[in-house]
Amino acid sequence: MPTRPLSDWLAYIEQQHPTRIAMGLERVREVAARMSLGKPAKRVITVGGTNGKGSTVAFIEAIARAHGWKTGAYTSPHLLRYNERVRIDGADVEDDALVEGFEAVEAARGDTPLTYFEYGTLCALWLFARAKLDLVVLEVGLGGRLDAVNIVDADVAVITTVDLDHQDWLGDDIESIGFEKAGIARPFKPLVLGDDDPPASVLRHAYAIGAQSWRIANDFFAEPVDAATWRWREVGHAMTLPRPALDAPVQLRNAACAVAALRALPGRIERQAYAEGIADAQAIGRLQRFLREGVEVVVDVGHNPQAARALAAWLRAQPRRRTIAVYAALADKDAAGVVTALAGQVDGWQLAGLADAGPRAQDAAALRQRLAGTEAANAEAHQHPAAALEAAVQAAAPDGRVLVFGSFHTTALALRWLNGVA
Repeated sequence: MPTRPLSDWLAYIEQQHPTRIAMGLERVREVAARMSLGKPAKRVITVGGTNGKGSTVAFIEAIARAHGWKTGAYTSPHLLRYNERVRIDGADVEDDALVEGFEAVEAARGDTPLTYFEYGTLCALWLFARAKLDLVVLEVGLGGRLDAVNIVDADVAVITTVDLDHQDWLGDDIESIGFEKAGIARPFKPLVLGDDDPPASVLRHAYAIGAQSWRIANDFFAEPVDAATWRWREVGHAMTLPRPALDAPVQLRNAACAVAALRALPGRIERQAYAEGIADAQAIGRLQRFLREGVEVVVDVGHNPQAARALAAWLRAQPRRRTIAVYAALADKDAAGVVTALAGQVDGWQLAGLADAGPRAQDAAALRQRLAGTEAANAEAHQHPAAALEAAVQAAAPDGRVLVFGSFHTTALALRWLNGVA
């Protein structure tokens, strides 16, 4: 039986390293070796990128399960419960399993300090190894080259997109960020790229190690057919598939990358499994819809300009209605770039603070100050996203739309309010 509850373990592991983020693989590799952690499943796909990672993981996982494989998926961050980060056969693992995993990590680490994410990664790998899985999908936490999941040699790597984000850790330009993300590629293994024009740093690194680059709009294609279907195509092979259940035009690209990653593995998956998985895949907080007082409330984890451009594209594709945005962002994000990306698609703004987001927290007044010169410069500011959401629903009534976004923290708080637990 567990010696202490999961909540105590999560509080404990947060305190075991002096910084929340500490890039490097030496510590986690050392502890993984003590735990005898090797490849966590028969097949492993690692998914990195600036945006679209979680959705791509969801597509891969759903297709593989439709094919009959027993799967594991590791994603981050979570929204409502830590358990969301580790799924086995499509279900979040239970508290007792996570506690057992953390106990195994703690017993092995000795005096080696581990970050919160490193603890979680080792725990997930330990649980996967014990579950005898056919496929494990690992989402990169930050960057790629020095991220904890990169201790695993994947059979296929996916880089969904490369854009500006986390510059304090990954570099100030696309080429630097691309080099960090390309670190998940392995020599002579497939590397699926979701950018039409990937950074030169990604292509150079792939060439240098002999990784087999497979680029969307070059080596494989995602072609809309009609409102219900699209075509995935490569030379000598094509499949007509249903549109993803996950909304937004960008999800077609994520689904195409998922198909490419699975086709790059040895063996054959039938078209029906691809169709079922794409139609069924779900991911919390990705254009997730609710109805409140006749108002459609849409919640999304988008938090950088590239994600905001995708949200703008989604809004343009929707029936026109009054749209109020609820925006709360961490202090290190390009808030002005996000608002600018949505210019013309939003009729009003409500800003909120994230007081409990740790060292990157930002109150609403500071956020509004950073938005000087944008269309949100004079928006009403609220201490908490729940208050901003209430005001937005009233402003959008009777039949408008509210878009809530800006960070995983924002999304989590909005989901709690919408589910009556705020």
